[in-house]
Amino acid sequence: MTGAASTDAPARPHPSTLRIGVWLSMPVRPRSLLIGGILVVALIVTGVLTLTLGTLGIALGDIVPTLRGERQGRDEIVLTAFRGPRLVVGLAAGAALAVSGALFQTVTRNPLGSPDVIGLTSGASAGAAAFGLLWPGLLPLPVGALLGAFLAMALVFFGTGTGFSSPSRILLIGIGVSAMSLAFVQWVLVRAGREQATVLATYLNGSLAARDWNHATTIWAAIVILIPCALLLSRRLQLIEMGDEQADALGARSSAARALSISVAIGLATAAVSVAGPIAFIALVAPQIARRLSRSAGPNILASALMGAFLLSLADLLTQQLPLDVTLPVGVLTAILGGIYLGVLLFAQWKKGTL
Repeated sequence: MTGAASTDAPARPHPSTLRIGVWLSMPVRPRSLLIGGILVVALIVTGVLTLTLGTLGIALGDIVPTLRGERQGRDEIVLTAFRGPRLVVGLAAGAALAVSGALFQTVTRNPLGSPDVIGLTSGASAGAAAFGLLWPGLLPLPVGALLGAFLAMALVFFGTGTGFSSPSRILLIGIGVSAMSLAFVQWVLVRAGREQATVLATYLNGSLAARDWNHATTIWAAIVILIPCALLLSRRLQLIEMGDEQADALGARSSAARALSISVAIGLATAAVSVAGPIAFIALVAPQIARRLSRSAGPNILASALMGAFLLSLADLLTQQLPLDVTLPVGVLTAILGGIYLGVLLFAQWKKGTL
């Protein structure tokens, strides 16, 4: 009876596999494709609204001619100097932060394991503050942010005593590293002059204002190089979610995969911080929402990237159009929304007894 029952039971459908060359293969699920298509449409709508709304907006019928370079004057200036670079940087920074968060959450097997929570973005901010104000001119700002991020992750790695294998220790040590990094930033701001401190404070809040095409080139170079690396690691990370022993038995080489994934995550988060500042909670929230919508295991690299790009571009659109006396930095809005989400997530984890 047992054999007959197992023979007659309907087999679960396996997802199709998309292969790109001989090195990259990804499972393709209809639901994931649907969610991805919806997010692409949402990104297009958000981009059009960003370019058209407000006093500087381009008329809807003039967008395509302006993009083609057929219109000059005011519309061309708005597209090439104001709204265009801001939108392009926001899309890429949101995608980079989201993929970084997805990698950290998968590696640590903890929904709270994002660059925001474990000190990476705070460390990058401290590095930017150090080489932007304390030792100006010694290193470029992005290099300083990179060094700060790697130093913060080194402190977390050695502070846990077990590397990155204990999610609860990573969370606790990361909070401490983040607090120390923010204290250092405040100390630098106190030492700096008023004008310098104002400029750095705006950067540290996370902002997409006054972005240019150099910023866009920097973040998109990181996207083009590092997101394919994340896709190559995706299959191994799915195995790591089952545990290191099972992953190693299946040939995933969990230690090497974890180290490579963290390196990619640090690179993506640091690139985003270098062009837009430490925008809060996109790295935490976007992978969680993408995973819940797609209902699939693994880091969901592409879905997370699209969700992060959408959330950040939508938040920036809101900051530009909210009827307030001052224009909020986008990081302030994402921090408010992300803080609410974090509270809900912590409460849910506490109720399940996993926190």
